[in-house]
Amino acid sequence: MIVSGVLAAAVPAAAKSELILAIGGEPDTGYDPLLGWGRYGHPLFQSTLLKRDAALETVPDLASARSLSDDRLVWTVTLRPGVTFSDGTPLSAEDVAFTFNEAAKAGGVLDLTVMDSAEAIDDLTVEIRLKRPWVTFSENFYSLGIVPSDSYGPGYARNPVGSGPFKMVSWTEGEQLIVEANPDYYGRKPEFERLTFVFSGEDTSLAAARTGQVDMISVPALMADDDIDGFRKVIVPSVDNRGLSFPMTAPGAVNGETVGNDVTSDLAIRRAVNLGVDREQLVEVALNGYGRPAYGPADGLPWSNPDAAVAHDPDGARALLDEAGWAVGDDGIRVRDGVKAAFDIYYPASDSVRQALAVVTAEQLKSLGIAARPMGATWEQIGRVDHQQPVMFGWGSHSPLEVYSLYNSAWGGIEFYNPGYFSDETVDAHFADAQQSASLEASYPDWQAAEWDGQTGFSARGLAGWAWLVNLDHVYFATDCLDIGDTQVEPHGHGWPITAMIEQWKWTCE
Repeated sequence: MIVSGVLAAAVPAAAKSELILAIGGEPDTGYDPLLGWGRYGHPLFQSTLLKRDAALETVPDLASARSLSDDRLVWTVTLRPGVTFSDGTPLSAEDVAFTFNEAAKAGGVLDLTVMDSAEAIDDLTVEIRLKRPWVTFSENFYSLGIVPSDSYGPGYARNPVGSGPFKMVSWTEGEQLIVEANPDYYGRKPEFERLTFVFSGEDTSLAAARTGQVDMISVPALMADDDIDGFRKVIVPSVDNRGLSFPMTAPGAVNGETVGNDVTSDLAIRRAVNLGVDREQLVEVALNGYGRPAYGPADGLPWSNPDAAVAHDPDGARALLDEAGWAVGDDGIRVRDGVKAAFDIYYPASDSVRQALAVVTAEQLKSLGIAARPMGATWEQIGRVDHQQPVMFGWGSHSPLEVYSLYNSAWGGIEFYNPGYFSDETVDAHFADAQQSASLEASYPDWQAAEWDGQTGFSARGLAGWAWLVNLDHVYFATDCLDIGDTQVEPHGHGWPITAMIEQWKWTCE
């Protein structure tokens, strides 16, 4: 529905002062950081205490200094002076304390359960007290945008006020978001005075680029080999992964919800899937070569354990299934005690990459005697079955907190985290040791041990709670006149991660 009108209006926007971007969908819950906005990309409207540069090194944003007490229970943060919100009101420590306290009440995806309180000591100093040491708590300094305590309310997600580089002009849901530069922004001023984010389908975006109606688009891997006159291809490595969740328990009920699966609850099935899938083929066929195999939720990051990877071994997978009593039936499908080795693979029907991954994975599993049925569905439908059937999920973060959320037993069934109710005392103990570490760097060995400690772990070599399949390259087409500078290794694609360094974008044509 975009959008012929929106795109037609964009034609004159190839000027230096305005960009038209079709780089992803709009957030379901709007632009409220307390509800998760900005977690996977630049919050645009808000500022955070800290941010990461193109090399993922920490740089200050609102915080000019920070320190952690010797008992690791109190963070003291000093703010830069002279910052105002886009409505002209000053930003102070009261706003930071308010944001953290309100976010703790909101719960959900934010890691604030260990926070006791946040308090403004003076206009530029805030103290954040923790109930216990928690090494990943400081990740909120990078992702939680600060909101104004005086004006924050129920309508904030639709009309955000912040201290970031841009402020909202208008949002037409399902069509477009228009933002303009915040003249009072304290940091590096964006070169572009106005951005229009167009929410269109993949085919519509590609057609708009071909006719010069947009300045940048994101494309799925299966469209990435296209050539667009006047545009160059930008390939950005990411930790954006795709993997198959496994319900870990036998069918039953937890907190009134139906959970479990009598096939994937068997370790032999889960390990066989991990050994039997050909990840290289998945990259070539489903990702069109734009990506790499994945073996865990954080491959290549410092807290990942490279020893947890498993080689493609379909013969070994068949031997595991034979040993576990899954015999091949007359129809080629294995069966044990009257139960067929069959399950569904759910994926969001609108996602062409996940569809391709589900279809190719199911085809590969046939040779093992496992019948997997790809099932396209809405996210609402997936939310009703994700504790009972495997789902082709996507994750990927710059923080080990995501690993914790995917595998810690306390997170079973929360949002889409740990949908299979993975639970293991040894893994939980490694997580606890990691969270009690003196620093994030000191915690890395414990995160790695949770993945694989030589005996067990959440990885394919251990309890195989997931079958991680691929890491995506993010592919964009940008007009030849747009220089986006250095890019980060990007997180999961929600939140427009390409905008993380948007202040450095510039126009190079006269």
